[in-house]
Amino acid sequence: MRPAPTDSEIDARLIRLEEKFGFAEDLLDTLNSLVARQQTQIAHLMREVAQLQRQRTEEPSSSPPSLFDELPPHY
Repeated sequence: MRPAPTDSEIDARLIRLEEKFGFAEDLLDTLNSLVARQQTQIAHLMREVAQLQRQRTEEPSSSPPSLFDELPPHY
């Protein structure tokens, strides 16, 4: 049978739990801000995609552009 924990053992366990809780709370705050920032970026990208789709449908479609007319990116 295990002896009952002493007050100092209980205090030490409580302190460790409080430290773990503090780290978990900090991590949660960090993750929340990251998710909020990513949601803002996603909304921005969705607006850009919608704008590009509108531009594509509004522009008169002529013959498809030739790849020979475009310069490679390193020029």
